[in-house]
Amino acid sequence: MLDSTPTTPIAKIEQLRVEFQTKDGPVVGVEDVSFEINSGETVCVVGESGSGKSVSSLSLMRLIEYGGGDIAGGRLLFDRKEGEQINLAETEQSLMRTIRGNEIGMIFQEPMTALNPVFTVGRQLTEGLRVHRGMSKADATAEALELLRQVRIPEPERRLAQYPHELSGGMRQRVVIAMALACKPRLLIADEPTTALDVTIQAEILALMDRLKRETGTAVMFITHDMAVVAQMADRVVVMFRGNKVEEGTVEEIFENPQHPYTKALLAAVPKLGEMRGKDLPEPMKLVGREDHPTESIKGSDEVLLKVDGLTTRFPVKGGFFRRTVANVHAVEDVSFSLNRGQTLSLVGESGCGKSTAGRSILRLVEPMAGRVEFDGVDVLGLNPKDLHSTRQQMQMIFQDPFASLNPQLQLADQVAEPLNNYKIDTGDAIMDHVAQLFDRVELPRSFMRRYPHELSGGQRQRIAIARALALRPKLIVADEAVSALDVSVQAQVINLMMELQAELGLGYLFISHDMAVVERVSHHVGVMYLGRIVELGPRRAVFENPQHPYTQALMKAVPIADPRQRKSEKDLNFKPIPSPIHPVGHEPGRSEYKEVTPGHKVLISDSGY
Repeated sequence: MLDSTPTTPIAKIEQLRVEFQTKDGPVVGVEDVSFEINSGETVCVVGESGSGKSVSSLSLMRLIEYGGGDIAGGRLLFDRKEGEQINLAETEQSLMRTIRGNEIGMIFQEPMTALNPVFTVGRQLTEGLRVHRGMSKADATAEALELLRQVRIPEPERRLAQYPHELSGGMRQRVVIAMALACKPRLLIADEPTTALDVTIQAEILALMDRLKRETGTAVMFITHDMAVVAQMADRVVVMFRGNKVEEGTVEEIFENPQHPYTKALLAAVPKLGEMRGKDLPEPMKLVGREDHPTESIKGSDEVLLKVDGLTTRFPVKGGFFRRTVANVHAVEDVSFSLNRGQTLSLVGESGCGKSTAGRSILRLVEPMAGRVEFDGVDVLGLNPKDLHSTRQQMQMIFQDPFASLNPQLQLADQVAEPLNNYKIDTGDAIMDHVAQLFDRVELPRSFMRRYPHELSGGQRQRIAIARALALRPKLIVADEAVSALDVSVQAQVINLMMELQAELGLGYLFISHDMAVVERVSHHVGVMYLGRIVELGPRRAVFENPQHPYTQALMKAVPIADPRQRKSEKDLNFKPIPSPIHPVGHEPGRSEYKEVTPGHKVLISDSGY
């Protein structure tokens, strides 16, 4: 363990100002930011989209110039390996190439774009070692293997010969971390390194980074908008808002005694696992400055709206010369549940567990292979295309990525009006009146009706997607990871909006998510999915306060809690690798059999290896 109280900090940002030139004149990305990072210390920079967190880190790497930015003022002091201190803001790009990767490592937010799709993992890992550390090919390969072992990648020898697209998201992110650590940098910058990952993989990667930091004495600048991750990782916290630092302190000071109103609002907007203990019904979040909103719990009704029985969806895997089906992906296997009118059933689980496919199969956006789906007394799977079209008026979907689900060439009013035109519900001015009311309903100004999707933030785009889903006054909305890509305060507002609409309109939600704290906040019932099956199903309070299946227990254990005094250590996390859902043609798995723990709370009698 290295001494973590050096005389000079490894990196020091002083009065940084960054500007971007646009056709309307300069736009300030970072106005005036100063903080320092010491050896063996993790400084978390938090704030919402557009607060200038990533701009600060890209300035330190001097990559901001490649993104159209300009360092207009301030100093970026960095303590080099040899002990000399240099100002990175004035360093030549040729010297920066030596420092980047060698002395300052960076983990980017999106692992697929950070890796080169045409080179193997081995080639990309050894490149930095050979360039910066002058290793031979054999030595670099041996070192690359050791790095993959350090980041706990199974079968590292095989992975070296694979290409990025052959790895899962969590594996790719581990490769990016291994690349950033390859040259043992003095400073590691991690830009939202776990945003797109499942909670179990996120927990492992956070514990891994914490261990590597302690072992090597590296200084870490960790950028995130997830306050639970901050509580897990930080020694000190810098809070940013609109290009300025508004508060700085130790992690305990920030969580237990925040001073700035923005920090208080940010912490109030974080749903914390365990907040709903002892409550049977979901209730909206209490947000700073929004105390006028009703916060009573949402009861719903006892009348069944959707009944799913034995739903099975498989995708063929084709191979060979004639493209025959050689195997099947068992995406959804014998799933059964029911959802009441005006209530929320959440499906939770990791990527690839089949939760999104289950949601799409119910709406017949993907054709199921077997099973029965009864919606409001109608057998959905037995409908012809004409009847399915009219039934879909009552069933709508909110997709995970609002930008991908909106048409970039249509004005927002026309996008929200599209379902009304499609079903010929209103005509002419009546349509625009209806659309204007929907904009009011999702709390967007009517002036936005003439805008295009690229002119809105992520949270505003998601509100448009909700307005469009509400246009036909449906009875059921399938929300597929509808809030996972949003900032915490925006996420809290969208969750409250969805719950208000549920109470007012009696909507049934099938809420698909991997965020356990959000699920605890919004759900009446919860189904935990693993390898295409529901392994545990029951009232939210029963599943969260008394989890019975080992997979549910592992999932709960992995969730980071927004409290620095409840940190997870690596020994708390013991996850088994998930087996492959691909089986040969003709493989028929058995039926799902459950035992009832308490009334309505069922657990799979498991043979799935968990």
